[in-house]
Amino acid sequence: MFDIGEHNVLFGLIGGLGLFLFGMRTMSDSLQKVAGDRMRKILATLTNNRIVGAFVGLTVTAIIQSSSATTVMVVGFVNAGLLSLVQAVGVVLGANIGTTITAQLISLNIAEYALPAIGLGTAIALFSKDRHKGYWGEILLGFGLLFLGLSFMKQAFDPLKHSEEILQIFTLIGDYPLIGVLIGGLLTIIVQSSTATIGLTLALATSGLVSFEASVALILGENIGTTITANFAAIGTNLAARRTAFCHFLFNAIGVTYMLIFFPFFIDLVELLTPGDADAIITTQAQVDLLGGGIGDKPFIARHIANTHTLFNVINTIVFLPILGLLARLSTVLIRGQERTVKMGAQFIDSRVLNTPPIALGQARRETLRMARITLEMLQSTNLFIEAGDLKRVKGLENQEILVDLLQKEITDFLVALSQKSVAAQTSREIATLIHIVNDFERIGDNCENLWKLGQRKIESNIVFTETGMNELADISGKTEEFLTFVVEGIEGGDTFIGSTAIGYEDTIDHLEKAARNSHIERLNTGECAVRPGMIFLDLLHNFAKISDHTYNIAEAVERKDE
Repeated sequence: MFDIGEHNVLFGLIGGLGLFLFGMRTMSDSLQKVAGDRMRKILATLTNNRIVGAFVGLTVTAIIQSSSATTVMVVGFVNAGLLSLVQAVGVVLGANIGTTITAQLISLNIAEYALPAIGLGTAIALFSKDRHKGYWGEILLGFGLLFLGLSFMKQAFDPLKHSEEILQIFTLIGDYPLIGVLIGGLLTIIVQSSTATIGLTLALATSGLVSFEASVALILGENIGTTITANFAAIGTNLAARRTAFCHFLFNAIGVTYMLIFFPFFIDLVELLTPGDADAIITTQAQVDLLGGGIGDKPFIARHIANTHTLFNVINTIVFLPILGLLARLSTVLIRGQERTVKMGAQFIDSRVLNTPPIALGQARRETLRMARITLEMLQSTNLFIEAGDLKRVKGLENQEILVDLLQKEITDFLVALSQKSVAAQTSREIATLIHIVNDFERIGDNCENLWKLGQRKIESNIVFTETGMNELADISGKTEEFLTFVVEGIEGGDTFIGSTAIGYEDTIDHLEKAARNSHIERLNTGECAVRPGMIFLDLLHNFAKISDHTYNIAEAVERKDE
């Protein structure tokens, strides 16, 4: 059984850690909302230049305050074929530096501003009519909760200063850095947050429970533990994505290994670059008034820990950046296997990025464009089939229809899951628009299926249309294909002002259908055309008209998207 003091330690630690994690999550999520599409555009600037890739990783992680989120996104991009292995590894190296900004932030002695930040942030988030300003309020709220949680953790550890048994345990970590590395790695895996491990380390260190050497060992372990998140995210992905996650583990593990070999020199380097004695302890009230904290605290160690984290990742990046290709080849040797044939279905969407709505929305746009191109190819192949009657085309058309149906389901499921996240109003509107567009493309696919099945019936029944009828079909099919091509090219080029031209296409196709229908009735009356061929002819006209209707719906949705 615990006594009251021990209860305070346990409850203070659990509560403080909970506040810290919740504050970190709130701040990170709100920063992502504020960043919006800018973050997606930053990722879109990636090139094969490894330095640019590392800088992009650093920038994105600094924006969203989560290296785990960045590496999980990168794994998703590699799995979707958006990034090469070398590009991805460069981004992850930069992300490792970007995440150290969090440690630098929480090492500042500004816990006294936690409560005002919570109060002001809550007021802005609750009462601001501007949603964008509300996100800034949530950022401030998360910032305050983070520091409040850190303060609670530190207070929870204060009673342990007087326990000789606890002090001896923590002394072992300083004497045997490998133990500290293992503990740091295990803690990070358990809480799934490297920032939380750093927060715990800071609370322990500033309370005077652990030495600077022990803190460094824990931080090194955290750098290995944080790679496990990306490796979990890579389960079930393709070889390139698994190799990317493994590279993250590889260069952090190798980096920790050589840091342990040169441990005394690394400690000396950090102390040289950071003012103050890391293990200096506050012993008088005058020092408390000057430096803050309490008797027995270490006022300078937080800055040393933050600089340790940053310096380790900067050195590691400098070491590995020139040899990314070698690292990628090493991961290829260690993670063996032949790449499986890509399954029929979505290529660009990945549920691992749903917690980053701007990135997820960008993926959905790209997958929707892919679906649009496939649907257009399906219509083109259908028109060629009806014109030439080549039954060899049917198998390809069947595969395209299956793929369009799969894409409609997968994109819609992805967008519905995204809509259930906390997203901006503009993002919510675009999600609804994309769902409508995807459904209309799927219906166009259904109409194409109706067309080529009607074409099959025509061939199997040895039905021959009149020359006039064939010319009328060619006119409406050609104009329908031209209309869909125009809309798909508009989506591809980001042209949202296609509504007026779309009206012209829609009116023209309606006129062509009406004229062909009336012409067919005249041929029936004169006996030039029989009833059975006429039914197939009219059904063909109807499906082309329906394709035009759905294409017009898509054009309208594209134009409304930016309103």
